[in-house]
Amino acid sequence: MKWGLLGGTFDPIHLGHLRCAEEIREILGLEKILFVPAARPPLKRNDITPFRDRLKMIRLAVRENPAFEVSALEGRRKGLSYSIDTVRALFERHGKALELFFILGQDAFRDIRLWKDWEELLKLCHFVVMTRPGCGEENLDEILTPQLAGRYRYVRNRKAHRGPGGTFILFRPVTCLDISSTEIRRRLAGGNSVRYLIPERVIDYIARRSLYQTQPMYNMFI
Repeated sequence: MKWGLLGGTFDPIHLGHLRCAEEIREILGLEKILFVPAARPPLKRNDITPFRDRLKMIRLAVRENPAFEVSALEGRRKGLSYSIDTVRALFERHGKALELFFILGQDAFRDIRLWKDWEELLKLCHFVVMTRPGCGEENLDEILTPQLAGRYRYVRNRKAHRGPGGTFILFRPVTCLDISSTEIRRRLAGGNSVRYLIPERVIDYIARRSLYQTQPMYNMFI
């Protein structure tokens, strides 16, 4: 099983998330992309939308793609949502048959040393760092500890850095759709249109649940 894992708050999920996931799936020949919304992310703001709403929006967004799946794993777990716990749980459930590719953006990768048990996480699964077109690869010496970075070797035919545990760090450019959940929330709060930024089914759900709104949504569908 060759799966991608895309985590985040998805507050709300938007077309940028979906497009990047599809491109990484295609580039790496992944069987599945697993979307894993964080229930209580340790490095994010505290006023996030309830987990059940974010989970429902993701399910609506990915419904028509058979290669996309949603996991409620972090919502069922108590305490803060740590990626290492999620990855361990997936391997406990699926065993050695699972080859996992952890997908994240450059900004998140630069903060990897703030994550719980981050060195173990790098050994458990491959890391796929999405880059903007024209951006070069990150310098591992500036992100990992110098000692750990020195143990990675570049494998030219894989276009990836192989770590001491046999897992890879891959930098892959994806189409830049400059869409942010923060900007979407701002637009919704002002009653402005978010059409073509998020899937229509998600827009309908937001309207029904009155999410993110501080102003009437007169212009939402314009």
